[in-house]
Amino acid sequence: MRRELLLPVGIGVVIVAIVAAVVLKVNLGSHMVLDSSIKSVRTVALDQASAMVIDFRLTNPADYPFVVRTVSLIAEIDGKPVEGAVVADVDAKRLIDYYPAFGPKYNDTLRMKDRINPGQTMDRMVAARFEVPEAKLQARTRLTLRIEEVDGQVTEIVERKH
Repeated sequence: MRRELLLPVGIGVVIVAIVAAVVLKVNLGSHMVLDSSIKSVRTVALDQASAMVIDFRLTNPADYPFVVRTVSLIAEIDGKPVEGAVVADVDAKRLIDYYPAFGPKYNDTLRMKDRINPGQTMDRMVAARFEVPEAKLQARTRLTLRIEEVDGQVTEIVERKH
């Protein structure tokens, strides 16, 4: 490359990098994905199945509210995904009350139409029934909590066991 072109090309690359950084910074608040982490996972054996209660923390870093459409819980057991039947808040309370091995109900259940406002952090829980024995559920290699927003954006909270 000719020496006379090095300075203008270098200035052009710097200007493009600055413009790209500004565009990314401006649009950062419109990205609808929750920051999240699983706090605890509790399981109990049922007759021919098992139940699981997970407690987790959600934070909405976006500039817009996140409104929940659906919630699902998927455990990877023996290399295959097994979806649990998520139970309603009323049933989750009964389940936890009936099986003292779960311990207390620490948080409210994350439900459809729950709204997580911009910058808000909240602790929630989800309970689900799995049609597998408790030993297999505890031996899972991965657990995924999938939360879909009303506009279709999906957040997945993943717990990996090694």
